Amino acid sequence: MDVKSDFLNGIINEEVYVEQPPGFEDHQHPNHVFKLKKALYGLKQAPRQWYERLSNFLLSHGYERGMIDKALFIKKANSEIILIQIYVDNIIFGASKDSLCEEFVAAMQGEFEISMMGELSFFLGIQVKQSKDGIFLCQSKYCKEILKKFEMESCKEASTPMPSSCYMDADIAGKGVDQTKYRGLIGSLLYLTASRPDIMFVVCLCARYQANPKESHLKAAKRILKYLKGTTNVGL
Repeated sequence: MDVKSDFLNGIINEEVYVEQPPGFEDHQHPNHVFKLKKALYGLKQAPRQWYERLSNFLLSHGYERGMIDKALFIKKANSEIILIQIYVDNIIFGASKDSLCEEFVAAMQGEFEISMMGELSFFLGIQVKQSKDGIFLCQSKYCKEILKKFEMESCKEASTPMPSSCYMDADIAGKGVDQTKYRGLIGSLLYLTASRPDIMFVVCLCARYQANPKESHLKAAKRILKYLKGTTNVGL
């Protein structure tokens, strides 16, 4: 589901004043400012206040906040369970019983203005395919975008993400490479590990040398891209 005008639902505790916006000037008091009663888009407090409003609402309805992921909320009823994951104003939810989902939707509709987006198929670069056999997660689209971004679309494929004889160290005497580009590549690969644990080890190995990357480190990172070229559809 998607919450409409989410930041406008936040109630601010601080005293915040804003200039009179164009079209809403008070001509009798042109030098006055407005005091905000609720959060406003562009206000640095808005995201925090929106999350606080939503989390308090869920906690009051018997949901428990995740111990590690604070944007995850869980509610158990006997042997049934419902999971709710929040990303700003987008909410993913699923339950072991339809009635729990219906109860959650009814509660949200009574408090906020929402729109239902249907069954989850794509979220934050992760593709979701649901069937009777289970749920398949992959990032093939994101993977192809990485190959294109780093100009590795036409590279040769590699059968493994790193050679069996690979040894990496700081390579002090090696030739340096563009630090920004190297960090961008590592960051892109780290997000890909969400559905590709097979590259986790070598990506974390390459990530150790972001402060002073050398050609040897970039070569190892590009080997991962060559492996991805032939395994874009692999997932969980």
